[in-house]
Amino acid sequence: MDALEQLRRLWRHAAWADGLLLAALRDAADTPAAAPAWREYTHVLGAEEVWLSRLEQRTSRSAVWPTLGAADAAALADTLRDAYAAHLEALDPSALDRPVPYTNSAGQSFVTAASDILLQVMLHGQYHRGKVNLLLRQAGLEPAPTDYIAFVRGVPAATTRD
Repeated sequence: MDALEQLRRLWRHAAWADGLLLAALRDAADTPAAAPAWREYTHVLGAEEVWLSRLEQRTSRSAVWPTLGAADAAALADTLRDAYAAHLEALDPSALDRPVPYTNSAGQSFVTAASDILLQVMLHGQYHRGKVNLLLRQAGLEPAPTDYIAFVRGVPAATTRD
């Protein structure tokens, strides 16, 4: 499998994982203890949008830490799922080396290879999905296992209640 196909697969995993977390968070929507998990989840979506805007060289339609209700989060997740899939499908392997200029939220300018940005999106999202699950568990709520191997196998990874 080449690097571009691996990034496409990692995006499919990310979109799948975002969907699982959204379902778990919707189940906990009326639980005040779930608010920190919602904040963390919407950050995943906000960051995905910001990075996509950089790749597409346009203004972001979302803050990095947006405040979103369930309906808006679901709509953004759907938009991102389709937009990243389309973006990745339109790339050819040479596009992964394309330098992408952007300014971060602190006002610093950078130029980063498209492949590194895409890998950042996948790794950053998984890091924060783990935090969402920790926050859900700490609130006494059911986490949503988002392990890559569960995505690949199509069945949940082993879990424990402790």
